[in-house]
Amino acid sequence: MAEIEREAMEYDVVIVGAGPAGLSAAIRLKQLDADLNVVVLEKGSEVGAHILSGAVLDPSGLDALVPDWKEKGAPLNVPVKDDNFYMLGEAGQIRIPNFPMPPLMNNHGNYIVSMGNVCRWMAEQAEEMGVEIFPGMACSELVYGDKGEVKGVVAGVFGLEADGSIGENTEPGMELHGKYVFLSEGVRGSLSKEVIAKYNLSAGKEPQKYGLGMKEIWEIDPAKHREGSVTHTMGWPLGKNAGGGSFIYHLENNQVYVGFVVHLNYKNPHLFPYMEFQRFKHHPMVAELLKGGKRVAYGARAISEGGYQSMPKMVAPGVALLGCSVGMVNVPRIKGNHNAMLSGKAAAEAAFRAIKNDRSGDELSGYEAEVRQGAIGQDLKKVRNVKPLWSKYGLTASLMLGGLDMWTNTMGFSLFGTVGHGKSDADATEAASAHKPIDYPKPDGTLSFDRLTNVSFSFTNHEESQPAHLRLADDAVPVEVNLAKYAGPSARYCPAGVYEFVEEEGKDTRFVINFQNCVHCKTCDIKDPSQNITWTTPQGGDGPNYPNM
Repeated sequence: MAEIEREAMEYDVVIVGAGPAGLSAAIRLKQLDADLNVVVLEKGSEVGAHILSGAVLDPSGLDALVPDWKEKGAPLNVPVKDDNFYMLGEAGQIRIPNFPMPPLMNNHGNYIVSMGNVCRWMAEQAEEMGVEIFPGMACSELVYGDKGEVKGVVAGVFGLEADGSIGENTEPGMELHGKYVFLSEGVRGSLSKEVIAKYNLSAGKEPQKYGLGMKEIWEIDPAKHREGSVTHTMGWPLGKNAGGGSFIYHLENNQVYVGFVVHLNYKNPHLFPYMEFQRFKHHPMVAELLKGGKRVAYGARAISEGGYQSMPKMVAPGVALLGCSVGMVNVPRIKGNHNAMLSGKAAAEAAFRAIKNDRSGDELSGYEAEVRQGAIGQDLKKVRNVKPLWSKYGLTASLMLGGLDMWTNTMGFSLFGTVGHGKSDADATEAASAHKPIDYPKPDGTLSFDRLTNVSFSFTNHEESQPAHLRLADDAVPVEVNLAKYAGPSARYCPAGVYEFVEEEGKDTRFVINFQNCVHCKTCDIKDPSQNITWTTPQGGDGPNYPNM
């Protein structure tokens, strides 16, 4: 589409993504200089439509950004009242006491929130300060300057033909140029991925690691509801098949967040993360809680889990990566939103200083230094070995070794140094012949549900005439390699049923991409063993429409 001539708009800072990192950056820029021209571009139909998080929010990021957030009505309404940790077996559970856990694991002072609603509130604050926010504007391309710097993005392309060509109803979009561009796309964003590759930002770093997080919102029997209660579990049903665990958070209005995370470094390609989540809800402890209730929403997204040693270089000429575009989740705490906010604040401060000194299009090295040496780096460095120890030695050993390592890190040293992750999650997948298939019980339609029924509760919609935003490098690979060697794992690792292998009598097996179902979790881009699938942005406004995730 290089032949298209587009109008261009000039800004001081262009921000891609209205999540906690991008909105924090926008707010901080306006706090520092009300005259800065700042624009935020959001691919969701509204701010919050594509936000999915647990979430127990550590308010430290918000405290630093908007100290009077309580007076301004931020939707942090449910303080955590109690913390519960359980190891599950198939028929029962063992409570893990809180006292051996390092202080950083304590949720006292944190809040159970809808991050979608927190972002909606943050967007209101930003707009009141003069930030321009454009939802429904997917950023599909980067714009480069004469010196190879990132100088802007292409946003708002609509109406392409199904083959990607330009038709009579195509709107070519426009270029938005900035002295600096912030990419706060969330996990595995397509533009961030391009920047990391183009500027070799992952050189010398460990591979990024990921989990797949799936979440349902349930309305439950008021007699069972305990507002402010937080429960995490490990063990069954995953066992030795994969790392991961669950969360159950009681928020207001008799609602409960029920979530399940599967680490994507699992070896057995027969594993079906979505069905592991559905099976989990049949555990007696969980089933009793949900009995008589109803599921009202569903969604899924990938989670960055590589931590401190996997964070790529965060700056290149004209561009900075924020929040989950870098990977700032504290895995044992299951928290990253506070760090995303702090990263947005730090990037804004670095850009403000640069613009004040008449700089543009260069590297914001001050931002990188603040992230690595400041509160974010200190938060992530203490827990850097928990995930790789779990991957190498399994759950039980990692509970002891990881716990010991977190304790020693609070005193300033580690017995293990910095443990590496080794392989990417795609490379961790082994041949199907090395593993037994897993028999999953059929969903009962009451506690557990089939994927397509659940996807309808994500309120996902894509214009069907547009090009598929899930691109194959080689059309033959899914059947000839992934089906033949790995038993077609895309039919299982996708939590939205996007991928199918269709067999018709007398015909070759076909690989079908139902892109209309996509909830933008990016798991396919991460876990595909051949790295043959690339997730790109569909046209703006398409995808899930999460209400209170």
